Amino acid sequence: MKFSVSSSDLLKHLQVANGAIGSNPVLPILEDFLFTIENKKLTISATDLETSIRTTIDVNADKDGVVAIPARILLDTLKELPQQPITFEVNEENFGIQITSHYGKYKLAGEDGGDYPNIPEPEEVDTVQVSSEKLAKAINKTLFATSSDELRPAMTGVYVQVDFSKMIFVATDAHKLVKYDFEEAKGEVSTSFIIPKKALTLLKNALSSKEDPVKMSFNKANAFFSFGEINMVCRLIDARYPDYNAVIPKENPHLLVANRMDFLTSLKRIAIYANKTTNQVILNINDGSLTVSAQDLDFSNEATEQLNCTYEGEPLTIGFNAKFLIEMLNVLESEEIKMELSTPTRAGILLPSEEEDGEHIMMLVMPVMLSN
Repeated sequence: MKFSVSSSDLLKHLQVANGAIGSNPVLPILEDFLFTIENKKLTISATDLETSIRTTIDVNADKDGVVAIPARILLDTLKELPQQPITFEVNEENFGIQITSHYGKYKLAGEDGGDYPNIPEPEEVDTVQVSSEKLAKAINKTLFATSSDELRPAMTGVYVQVDFSKMIFVATDAHKLVKYDFEEAKGEVSTSFIIPKKALTLLKNALSSKEDPVKMSFNKANAFFSFGEINMVCRLIDARYPDYNAVIPKENPHLLVANRMDFLTSLKRIAIYANKTTNQVILNINDGSLTVSAQDLDFSNEATEQLNCTYEGEPLTIGFNAKFLIEMLNVLESEEIKMELSTPTRAGILLPSEEEDGEHIMMLVMPVMLSN
């Protein structure tokens, strides 16, 4: 089997697929890309048995065939080659591969593509179509709030609710929670499932350069994403998601409105002086002024800043983890943010002051108990 292809085009496709290859594969062949040629089209597949990516590229081929090629050495070779046509020759008896470029020849040992694990196909699926921009935005706004606690598998992914044209994305790690919804999906289905963090990270990276609508299909076990020449499959997390609506406080009589960038940069400076274990910053809020302070008694470090704000409610002193607030303010996009608060021991709600039509985002952050 022999085929030729542009080195830079091939590299782009390999870099997308490479995300699915795990760092410690359970089978040696999972360190390879599977190359499948059919009708002068090369399909590149990669999987870690949980998440799989397939991408397709046109090539000049003399016949159809299949071979598994070690990913690391192939990627490293292509990264060092300037753009040029390269030719692959595969020995179908021992799966030896020879790559020819303008500069010379490179030989490596491939494996029998027939030994490569099967990638799940979409069977008995429900489907919804969504714009790549909206999907990328939903992932960006929720992914950071997922948990890395393997003892609570449901929280290590993003919970997705599909309700005909509306989609809701929720992520929480029990300290912070983000809920983002939009109404531009096209579907005839109402369901919910949990998508793992790794799959969403790969999806986000693959979507960044695409404008095609994304076809999302799902059954009980897997979710399938198809856009442009890329197909991605991931195994869903089989767990029950906590009732997130139960933790969102309904009565929040105190309302703070502040400039997002001023608040964000102030927190970044003050956090330098906070205790490194708790990252605690204290917000002292009263009419027209917000004082942000932190101290680390172990090192006698202390910092205080004052910001302008508008505030409706009783004077309030409340502590938060600066790291969480910074992550949230980084994800929000509006010029000003609203913070709804009730008491120093109840969660605060963070909202943008203005939003695009048809979309809503709500962030919740648990307070840190005041040490003094």
